[in-house]
Amino acid sequence: MATSVEALLSGFVRALRAAGVSVTPDRTTNFLVAVAELDVGQRVNVYRAGRATLCSEPEHLTTFDRVFKAWFEGQRPQQGLPAIPVPALPAAALTGVGDDAQPEDSEHAQPTATAMEVLRRRDVAELTADERSVLNQLFSQLPVVLPRRRSSRRRPTARRGDIDPRRTLREQLRRMGELGPIRSRRRASRPRRVVLLIDVSGSMSAYADALLRLAHRVLRAGVAGAGPVEVFTIGTRLTRLTRALRLHRDPETALRAAGEMVPDWSGGTRLGEVLQAFADRWGQRSLARGAVLVICSDGWERGDVELLTFQVRRLGRLAHRLVWLNPHCGKAGYQPLQKGIAAVLPHVDHFVAGHSLGAFEEALEVIRRA
Repeated sequence: MATSVEALLSGFVRALRAAGVSVTPDRTTNFLVAVAELDVGQRVNVYRAGRATLCSEPEHLTTFDRVFKAWFEGQRPQQGLPAIPVPALPAAALTGVGDDAQPEDSEHAQPTATAMEVLRRRDVAELTADERSVLNQLFSQLPVVLPRRRSSRRRPTARRGDIDPRRTLREQLRRMGELGPIRSRRRASRPRRVVLLIDVSGSMSAYADALLRLAHRVLRAGVAGAGPVEVFTIGTRLTRLTRALRLHRDPETALRAAGEMVPDWSGGTRLGEVLQAFADRWGQRSLARGAVLVICSDGWERGDVELLTFQVRRLGRLAHRLVWLNPHCGKAGYQPLQKGIAAVLPHVDHFVAGHSLGAFEEALEVIRRA
């Protein structure tokens, strides 16, 4: 029944968006949270929560009412409303009974409405197949704002900034010597490159899929104009996945294409050698210079730890910020005792968790501020 409720609520949001109401991911989350705070067994509560959270303009209210009736009450859409696939489940499926549900039924439905919010804090390695499927859909709601850096170029501004002598003098000449406004300028900003190195070794197999979905989400933000993004996998070999992930908007298709390119999936771990290969071929030349470098790994090293330390220190000097994302960091009682992690921590700017969707959001905020 939990799946039925989630399907009804998510499908209703999609139908509303198809009808022309611009429902953002943030509004969708607010809608689910609002429904969770009310009695989900009462259809009127879902109606009120939807009108309060999903409608941003007065003209959206009429469309909302029509879509709500078509979706939850099975009424045919009126003229002007796109065809909506009314679900086979009746509206009573919200709780499994009708509007006169018993208190125990409503209490049982409460955790169902909050399931998506609870999943944001769950360790992805502990999820069932159904929970992982729901979580995969939530990756599209991750807020991605990539970092920026100051450019050497300056752009005109209205008030703030340094005096722009050329524009000011040109303004005086245009006015034939009469006093005019003083023009100003300031440094522009440019997107800063973000490079993600994702460990796909055997010890990271439970988290590799989620981390690649995170990389695809960040990469799609870069394609949309937020900034240049590069993605590599590391283990026993270095594999560049930027092109494979960039070509496909759909994450499932992108991950299948990426998986076909990775030869060392669930293999061993030689981080030092792989990071040396990245620094020699890509990092030293261009990609790592001035970038935010994100290494996603648990730090288990089967090779030379001294080589790993040297290469991390080397990349730290090349990069603007070095972020190490460890899926075990967010677990209670965790201590960075592995020899690989203990060796590289002094050379890392940010050591963050990476075990849940909520941890990914916090890591994205660290990257944005880097």
